[in-house]
Amino acid sequence: QVQLVESGGGLVQPGGSLRLSCAASSRIIRPNIMGWYRQAPGKQRELVAAITNGGSTSYAASVKDRFTISGDNAKNTVYLQMSYLKPEDTAVYYCNLQNKYVNYWGQGTQVTVSS
Repeated sequence: QVQLVESGGGLVQPGGSLRLSCAASSRIIRPNIMGWYRQAPGKQRELVAAITNGGSTSYAASVKDRFTISGDNAKNTVYLQMSYLKPEDTAVYYCNLQNKYVNYWGQGTQVTVSS
């Protein structure tokens, strides 16, 4: 039973930055992929960024060059550095873990970009 806990959300003005963290409660079985998804009210949940245990990354076109996903295997933690934030980035952001056995979701953290 792995628990994922997101943190780092909040209110920020357009153009600002936030760093989200997702901490897993225990070491994660490999191979695996962790990702950040987001969901705005009335919208489908969408993949924002993903990273494999080997370090390969991918990004949604809407956030490429603004967001950076990274991981720290020793800490069982994945991060999402968000810069040049736009109002369109406002959503609940969820951490996701997938491997051969499970598909886990965190509880979500709210990100609001507004002036």
